[in-house]
Amino acid sequence: MRSLLKETVRHQDADYLEVRAEESVRTLIRFAGPHLDQIGTSVSFGGNVRALSNGGWGFASFNDLASLPAMARAAVQQARLIGAVQREKIRLAPVPVVDAVVGLELDRDPRGVSLERKKQLLEDYNRRILEFGSPIQSSSIFYFDKYTRLYFANSEGTYVEQEKVDLGCNLMAIASTQGQSQQAMAAVGSTRDFDVVRGLGDRVEEVCRSAGEMLQAPSVKGGEYTVILNPDLAGVFIHEAFGHLSEADNVYENPELQKIMVLGTRFGQDHLNVFDTGLEPAARGYLRYDDEGVETEKTYLIKEGTLVGRLHTRETAGKMGERPTGNARAIDYRFPPICRMRNTSIEAGQAGFEDLLHGVKLGVYCKDAYGGQTNGELFTFTAGEAFMIRDGKLAERVKDVTLTGNVFHTLRQIDLVGRDYTAHDSAGGCGKEGQSPLPTSEWSPHVRIQKVVIGGQKE
Repeated sequence: MRSLLKETVRHQDADYLEVRAEESVRTLIRFAGPHLDQIGTSVSFGGNVRALSNGGWGFASFNDLASLPAMARAAVQQARLIGAVQREKIRLAPVPVVDAVVGLELDRDPRGVSLERKKQLLEDYNRRILEFGSPIQSSSIFYFDKYTRLYFANSEGTYVEQEKVDLGCNLMAIASTQGQSQQAMAAVGSTRDFDVVRGLGDRVEEVCRSAGEMLQAPSVKGGEYTVILNPDLAGVFIHEAFGHLSEADNVYENPELQKIMVLGTRFGQDHLNVFDTGLEPAARGYLRYDDEGVETEKTYLIKEGTLVGRLHTRETAGKMGERPTGNARAIDYRFPPICRMRNTSIEAGQAGFEDLLHGVKLGVYCKDAYGGQTNGELFTFTAGEAFMIRDGKLAERVKDVTLTGNVFHTLRQIDLVGRDYTAHDSAGGCGKEGQSPLPTSEWSPHVRIQKVVIGGQKE
């Protein structure tokens, strides 16, 4: 493969040429209530050629290596046609030439566990949910694992081979009574250890109890509260509400956002540090080299409350005169790489959980994320679970907790950051420009935020 790809990128008349090929094996298992809805293993192979000529991109994909020369010529021809009419000429920021082979570093390889054993394990979790008793009425379980071998070469001399494993599992209990329903979910994910899927019996019991208790819980009263987010919800918040705004293509293409996302702007208090990294080995956002062959790194976005960085591909870095950060990612060979997050995180602070509760006369403790959306700098998230905080203590459970606000105002209102930086992944993923679900991670500690608007039952 090395000689074929390197030969292809050497013999095309373009300013820049890259070839990516990948082979993958994917297993899916899904239960819907008592029914085994999906089970199987699939194998795929494909690749693409991306060419840059006179400032224009060309792109062609293939499923047969025999067609690679023809697809390379097609990509170059497209690039020339686009470059001839494109006003803004693309220039790639320079990066070091790389020659690397990245193997697997696994604790427990999912490929070493039979499909039958995986099914039995998930079937047992499903049985526990369905036999939990009233008011649990149904379940939903989704599991996948994927092994991928990637090959990348470009006309600058870079060649990278990478092996990757990705896996995730979501376990959901659904409670229903008198025309209403509630659900709770446990989720795990990893790039190195199938054993994260084992031993989840206690978590299954917990989500069943939570779903049932939420049926009886009152709706929160709408208003402005001091809010504590658990690590799962804090991670989702920083990914969705701020991480996407840090992707340089979003900044470059939005003049209004350019005025806001100026490096050196104060966005939070001194204890707020936010970064995006590809270097956490177990995280689903882990990758040694991105899909442009650029070595990944830990990129600080906010340092001591100040905006200090953003996420770049070679193209966006070239456009903005900044440095590539190893954030060019494609969900698979059918797509060109675009600017995407890896593991977007709030860095650990100094506060214990009791410190976060201290002094809160009336607040809400929000756990996990159940849906949400962003629109520019505005966000709306629904908590998976929530409890009132009264006089510095956790109190009764409440439901229908929806948090809304402006992300920049909210960042400034983070007044305490916990020291319990927590690794958490699920079987979900990030979506952008039709590429979904891309494996990403959102790790965080607990955080406390003042003056958060929560919608709910009106007085």
